[in-house]
Amino acid sequence: MSVVHRAAVLGSPIAHSLSPVLHRAAYGELGLDWSYDRFEVDEAALPGFVEGLDPSWAGLSLTMPLKRAVIPLLDEISATAASVEAVNTVVLTEDGRRVGDNTDIPGMIAALRERGVDKVASAAVLGAGATASSALAALAAVCAGPVTAYVRGPGRAAEMRAWGERLGVDVVTADWADAHRALDAPLVIATTPAGSTDGLAAEVPQTPGILFDVLYDPWPTALAAAWSARGGPVVGGLDLLVHQALLQVEQMTGCAPGPLAAMRQAGEAALAAR
Repeated sequence: MSVVHRAAVLGSPIAHSLSPVLHRAAYGELGLDWSYDRFEVDEAALPGFVEGLDPSWAGLSLTMPLKRAVIPLLDEISATAASVEAVNTVVLTEDGRRVGDNTDIPGMIAALRERGVDKVASAAVLGAGATASSALAALAAVCAGPVTAYVRGPGRAAEMRAWGERLGVDVVTADWADAHRALDAPLVIATTPAGSTDGLAAEVPQTPGILFDVLYDPWPTALAAAWSARGGPVVGGLDLLVHQALLQVEQMTGCAPGPLAAMRQAGEAALAAR
């Protein structure tokens, strides 16, 4: 049987992805002669791409808009992936099975724990998209009390409350117009697109808690820069990206523990070159 040695990240758009840089750095540290590429694949093209994979393939990383679209193509998914109906990792086993997982959630938990955050009394989430639901799943393990989600519109509010009920998190919703109030929480997780939180930078309290801003490019965001200037700890999107990619490498290669430091250094260098 041929040795599996291929992996890739799929999505649309995909040119910006740092996954090839991170995974290749890991392979280099682990002494693996593997390849890791990126492919522009949308929802319509995904089934054909997956069906065309040969035994040399070990795994796939998935980004938007494929995290839910891939589920019907898999033989099984983990409880973690099922909890948020999103798969970002597919391991292709030697016996031909396709196994889906979600490393975003444990990646968030690991990134927080790396900064000494094991438990907080309460938290705030800015935004209500797919990343926000993963944040709620992570907070189920980290937050002992209520989570306030700041969102735009009653539809988004209802979605976040439903996710909270499903994930066992006490979610209270508030209007985005009051998002400045979120900054007083012990832990703030910003899951919104670039520029969305820039207006909050001037509202950072004198003694802030912990900010987890999931963006990594551009970095730092205005909010993250203001937070750091006040002396508050900041966990960034690259921290999340590296930790979730580390888990992917471990699953796809069977090698653990993975080379976290080398992956982070490679990611930082790639971002600095942009």
